[in-house]
Amino acid sequence: MRAAWKVFCLAAIVLAAAIGLAHLLVPDVVPVGYAEEPQASWAILTAFALRAIALTAAWVAIITLSVLVGSKLHQMVFRADSARNDRTVTR
Repeated sequence: MRAAWKVFCLAAIVLAAAIGLAHLLVPDVVPVGYAEEPQASWAILTAFALRAIALTAAWVAIITLSVLVGSKLHQMVFRADSARNDRTVTR
């Protein structure tokens, strides 16, 4: 479980860093090639790369958190089930 928490924390840190860098480096650039006013290609590519990193990190964090919650619920259900079975066997 510690490894899953490390992955979750690392993904959250990468997500925060990518969003922070995007706001710092390219604050008003949309990562799409066609906009109303012309934008520099380096800014579009940077915004696209940072958005891709942020979305990937967000999905990794969501999946890791889902696995952690699922395993915790699994432990709670089967621990309660095994405790119930132990009580019925001893009587």
